[in-house]
Amino acid sequence: MASGARQEPPAIWEGSGVPVGSGWSNVHDENCRLTKRAILGILFVIASVSDSGRDSGSDHRRLSGAHRVGGSMPKRPTIEDIARLAGVSRTTISRVLNHRPDVDRATRERVLRIIEEQGYVPSLTAAGLAGGRNRLLGMLLPVFTWPIIPDLIRGISEILKQTPYELVLYTFNDEDLNRDRRDVINRLLATNLTAGLLGVFPGALSDQLTELYHQGVPVVIIDDQQAQVTPWVRADNVSGAYEVTRHLTELGHRRIAHIQGPAEYLASHDRHQGYLRALEEAGIMPDPALILEGDFLPQSGYNGAQRLFDMPLETRPTAIFASADQMAYGVMRAAEERNIAIPKDIALVGFDDDAPSAHVLPPLTTVRQPSFEMGQEAVTLLLKLLALAEGQESGLDGAGSLPASGEGAPSSQQIVLPTSLVVRASSGASHPISLQLPTHG
Repeated sequence: MASGARQEPPAIWEGSGVPVGSGWSNVHDENCRLTKRAILGILFVIASVSDSGRDSGSDHRRLSGAHRVGGSMPKRPTIEDIARLAGVSRTTISRVLNHRPDVDRATRERVLRIIEEQGYVPSLTAAGLAGGRNRLLGMLLPVFTWPIIPDLIRGISEILKQTPYELVLYTFNDEDLNRDRRDVINRLLATNLTAGLLGVFPGALSDQLTELYHQGVPVVIIDDQQAQVTPWVRADNVSGAYEVTRHLTELGHRRIAHIQGPAEYLASHDRHQGYLRALEEAGIMPDPALILEGDFLPQSGYNGAQRLFDMPLETRPTAIFASADQMAYGVMRAAEERNIAIPKDIALVGFDDDAPSAHVLPPLTTVRQPSFEMGQEAVTLLLKLLALAEGQESGLDGAGSLPASGEGAPSSQQIVLPTSLVVRASSGASHPISLQLPTHG
C-alpha cells in the first residue's frame, strides 16, 4: 500500500460506476501498486442540471439532428423534450429514470425507447432532486491505493447496476490529514452530492466517519487500521494467517519467521495472532528473533529478509511468512541476490494474493482476500442503511432491518468474510491447491 509515480485517472465512466480507460481494469504494475493524483475532491461526477430554458417546441426530427445557428453542437434533448415526445409528464420521466414500479410497462418501454432514440443523458443531480433524494454514493479512498481496489469496485458495481445509484470517488492524502482531519470530511460533505459514504481504509479519518454515522449519515467502512463501531466489512485476517502458518508447520517447518505489517494496523495485529496460534497448536515456542516489523511494501520485506539471512545457518528460519505479498516480493529479491533458492533453501508464503503472485518465480503460496465480495457486502449494507433512512425497502434480497445510527450497533453490522488459502510452489508443497477457509469469530 503505497503511492508511486503519478498516473492520471481514467477519463471516462460508465453508468455502473466502474472506471474504464487508462488501464484501471488491469492496474497491477510489477509492484502491484496503483497511483493516483494526491488531492481531495471528486474525481468524476457525470452529472449536470438539465437546461430547461431551451426551446421545447421542436419536433422529433429537429431533436435528432438539427444544429444551432453558426454550426454549433447539436442540441441536447432535455427532460421536457422527452416528456413531450412520450406524451407524459416530467414526473413520469423521473419515475422511469429512478426505476419506480408505479409506471405501467407500455409507458416505461415507450419512454426508454425515446430516451435511446434521442440520445438523452439524464442528470443524476436533477433526477435525485426530482425523486426527493440523492442518487450518488461516495467512495472515500486514500491517495495511495493497493491491488484490492479494482476488485472492490467491481463488487460494488455488480450491486449498484441493479439500483438507480451511481458511484463517485473522493481521494485524500497525508497533507490533508496533517492540516486538519475534520476539514477533509467537511469539504467532502460541502459538495452535498452523496447520499451515503463508503470509507475504504480511512485510517486517521475513522473518528470523523464514526461521528458522522452517529449523526445519522449512512456510512460503511471497508477494512481499516483499527476496530470500528461504525458498520464495516473486512476479511478474516486471523484465520487466513493461521491457515497459511499451519500449512508450513504441516510441511515440517519449526523455525518460521514472520515479517509483520505496521504495528499500529489492526490487520498486522490480527495476522500476527493467527501466526502465533498456529505455532502454539504445533507446540512451537515463538522466537522473538524471527519476528520482524515491516510496512506491507517490498523494501521492508527485502530488508527483513536480509536480517534473517544474516543469521547463523543453525538459527536461520527454514520458512518465512510475509504478512503481505508485496513484502514477499522483497524477500524473493533478497534471496535471489544471495543465491538462496525458494523453496529448496527456504520456504516463503505471503498474504493478499496480488495478481503477480501467480506469475512470479516460484509462484507464491498466499492467502486470497475476498475483495470482490467485500465490495458487494459493503455497498449492500450501505443501501440497507439508506433504505431505512428513507423509510422504505432497498429492493435487494436479504434487506433486513438494521439501525441507521446510534450506539450499540448489532453484530450484524460487523461483517467478516472468509479468506482462501492458495498453495503454490514457493512453500514447497507438492501439489498446488486452493482451500476455502472457515471464518472464526
